[in-house]
This record gives sequence, C-alpha cells and structure tokens, in this order.
Amino acid sequence: MPRDRNEISRRDVLRGAGAAAIFGAVAPSLSAKEPKAIEGLTMRGPGATPIRLLINGQKHQVELEPRVTLLDALRDHVGMTGAKRICDRGACGGCTVMVDGKTVNSCLMLAVDAEGREIRTIEGLANGDQLHPIQDAFVKHDALQCGFCTPGMVMSCTALVESNPNPSLDDMKAAVAGNLCRCGTYPHVFDACRTASKEMKK
Repeated sequence: MPRDRNEISRRDVLRGAGAAAIFGAVAPSLSAKEPKAIEGLTMRGPGATPIRLLINGQKHQVELEPRVTLLDALRDHVGMTGAKRICDRGACGGCTVMVDGKTVNSCLMLAVDAEGREIRTIEGLANGDQLHPIQDAFVKHDALQCGFCTPGMVMSCTALVESNPNPSLDDMKAAVAGNLCRCGTYPHVFDACRTASKEMKK
C-alpha cells in the first residue's frame, strides 16, 4: 500500500535524529570562537568586574559579575537593605527603586545597566532627621501594617508626587499598580499621597 506523502516514516525520524546529533556535536565548537568586539562597547565578565554606582548622590565602586541584579548589588554589596526581595521576578514591587527619576523593579535590572545613572533608594529620601513628605504622610495616615511592601510603595508614591503635583486618584492607583500590599492599606496610601502632594506645593 503506497504511503501518504504527508506521513512521516520511522526512517525519516531516525534520519532527523542523526542530523540533530551531528549538529549538537559541531555546534559547541562553532560557538566557542571568540565573539567579535563591537565598536563602542566594552566586553565584561564572566568574572567580577568593577562597577561604579551613583546611589543617593554617593559614589560606590563594587566588584560584581555582570549577571548580578541591582537589587543584589544594593542589598549584598552596598548594604542598603530597604529594597526588599519578595517575589524576585518583578511581580510585587517590593524592590522598587528610582533610576533617573523613574521607578524600576531592581530585581529585574542588572547592576551593570545602572552604571552611570542616578539611583535613588528609600535610604536616600529623608534629609537627616527630616522625613520626605511621603514618608511623613505614610506615618500620619498609618499607610503601613506589616511594612514589608512599604519601601517599594513609598518609592512609587515619591516618584508620582515629585513628577505630578496634582495627582488624581487614578494617577495614584496607576503609580502603585505594581506594588502588592497583602495587608490592604491602599486607601491609606492614597490619603498619604494626597497629603504629601499638598505639603510639597507649600
């Protein structure tokens, strides 16, 4: 009985498997060649390399492998533990910091990509004993319970009130959309944002 043209035979499968095995043996030798240098770019790694970070106005030089995240650099190499590792995949906002004035999930950003940029963490908000208006408003409005999400929440709210002097409720909701609070303090967070934005306009 003639075989259907679209039917795959056992011989076809074995032939394909053999080709895959040959390519698998050859591919490593092809990829082992030194990558060509690209003009204007500097090769780093795979070992530790010097990285200069500007954090809260202070320069920090650390030795890191290029695969180290900004969160790990802050917590383990600079000693700034305000940003929290909770989900470690950009889903909760506990590690939120500001980079060049914009909020980022520091668990998703490589430290080497933050080099030469202005990094701001919750440790850099207060001016000595004087709290940032958002921090002060969080205290006044009891906008925290367990406190684990609070640093990331405060950073998101800070970015909002510093860029938008008259945030609407929708603006506030959008600003903290990536910050999860299992205690459910969102209404207090919004009240804190309103208060801080008014204080900052005085």
